Formats: sequence, C-alpha cells, structure tokens
Amino acid sequence: MEKITKDMIIGDILDMDESTAKFFLDMGMHCLGCPASRGETVEEACCVHGVNVDKFLEDINKHIDSN
Repeated sequence: MEKITKDMIIGDILDMDESTAKFFLDMGMHCLGCPASRGETVEEACCVHGVNVDKFLEDINKHIDSN
C-alpha cells in the first residue's frame, strides 16, 4: 500500500486497508460509515478532532509498513 498523506481521502484509505479504521476511531471519528466523514481528508479530520496530523501520519504509516 502507498504511504498515507494528509491530503488523502479517509474513505479511500479505509477501502485500501480496513485495519486503518482503528486510527480514525482512536481520534474520535466514530461514524466512519457516514459519507461526510469518509469524504474528509486526513488533514481535515485531524484538524476537527484536535489531532496532530504529523504524529497521526507517522503512526498510521508505521502500521501500514508493518503489514
């Protein structure tokens, strides 16, 4: 899988690797099935939920690399 970037759409990431859902749930996105949340970029979601986007990307990409 390609590296996750801040401009990627959450729905696309989840479609590529469902195991990434836990990272979005952990940030407080509990409605991953909603069209609005699936259409957000990683950066938008991090901003709304008060999460440091760089730290989030580091963590989720470590997970991707380990699979």
